[in-house]
Amino acid sequence: MQNPIVWFEIYVQDMPRAKAFYETVLQLELSSLADPTETDNPIEMWAFPSDMDDHGASGALVKMDGIPPLKNGVGTIVYFQTEECGEVAERAMANGGSIFKEKMAIGEFGSIVLVNDTEGNLIGFHSM
Repeated sequence: MQNPIVWFEIYVQDMPRAKAFYETVLQLELSSLADPTETDNPIEMWAFPSDMDDHGASGALVKMDGIPPLKNGVGTIVYFQTEECGEVAERAMANGGSIFKEKMAIGEFGSIVLVNDTEGNLIGFHSM
C-alpha cells in the first residue's frame, strides 16, 4: 500500500509571520496557490515544495476567516523529515517557535522533536 496521506493544511492567523517561520526553519521556499474557492471568504494558501513522482505528501499554510490554528497538541501533528531534528528545532526557537518536547529517540525509527510554531500549531521534526 502506498502512503495514504496526499495533502495537509496548517492553519495560521498571521501569514507573513508563519511563512517566514517555515521558510527559515525548514530552509525552503513556499509558493503561492490560487484561492480554490469563488466565495466572499477568500483563502490565502502557500504550498510546501512537492514532487508528484516522489513519496510523501505535500500541503500548505492556510489562512481562512473562522478557522484558527489548533493549540498545544489538539488535533493532528504534521512531522517534517529533516537531516537533524535537533538542529531544526534550534532554528524554530530562534524564529519565534518553542520546544514542546525535547529531542527524543524513537528506537530504530530515529528521533523526533515536537515544536509549537509561531501560530500555536504543534508540529514535529523527524530525523534518522
